[in-house]
Amino acid sequence: MKGLKNKVCVVTGGAGGIGSAICRRLSEEGAKLAILDLKREDAGKLARELSISGAQVRDYCVDITDYEKVRKVCESIESELGAIDVLINNAGWDTAAKFVDTDPYLWTKLISINLIGPLNLQHIIVPKMLERGAGRVINISSDAGRVGSSGESVYSACKGGLISFSKTLAREVARKQISVNVVCPGPTDTALFRDFAGSGESGEKLRNALQKAIPFGRLGTPDDLVGAVCFLASDDAAFITGQVISVSGGLTMAG
Repeated sequence: MKGLKNKVCVVTGGAGGIGSAICRRLSEEGAKLAILDLKREDAGKLARELSISGAQVRDYCVDITDYEKVRKVCESIESELGAIDVLINNAGWDTAAKFVDTDPYLWTKLISINLIGPLNLQHIIVPKMLERGAGRVINISSDAGRVGSSGESVYSACKGGLISFSKTLAREVARKQISVNVVCPGPTDTALFRDFAGSGESGEKLRNALQKAIPFGRLGTPDDLVGAVCFLASDDAAFITGQVISVSGGLTMAG
């Protein structure tokens, strides 16, 4: 990918399945990495692994739903790594439940993590990009936000909101040469998916049903996502903004 070497890239949820795959690929491209995650030990372990390979990387334990804590972390990133060139909002969370069986406490938690968190990062980082007249934002949404998904009503609402927000922000910042794009994973074999699907017979039944429904005949893997993300972060995608890319093995070809 062109133009990623020495770029400062922030990855939220960077220690998770998809996040760690993104971080590894960015480090291979020579980017400087800021790994943001609530799981301090996992983030530190990944940072040490990538540092041994020669990457310039820092890890930060932060709750992305807390605006002031995010602001302080971003100040630390700029002090330790330099101005932020690329923001990848990857952190997310979900749990399976029919909407009528949920409650306002769960709605608030889902909205805070999946929508408010990305808004916090963008509200703090994008103004600095505007000042410099350069920057890339990649928001990791979900095909659940494009076409809906049973048992994920509020999560789908958040991810759909992130898509429409991204398109709007892309219009607002385009004159300053800042791109805002969205990557939508389909069913991807991560710890979050395994928690969502559940264990035992019911989980295996869901996995088998999805594999039959996906034209490629398998669930996605974190490594399936990283090419699209790094492409949108690179200079190869300099003239692309406001776009939504589904990475789902063909599960959602329309909509």
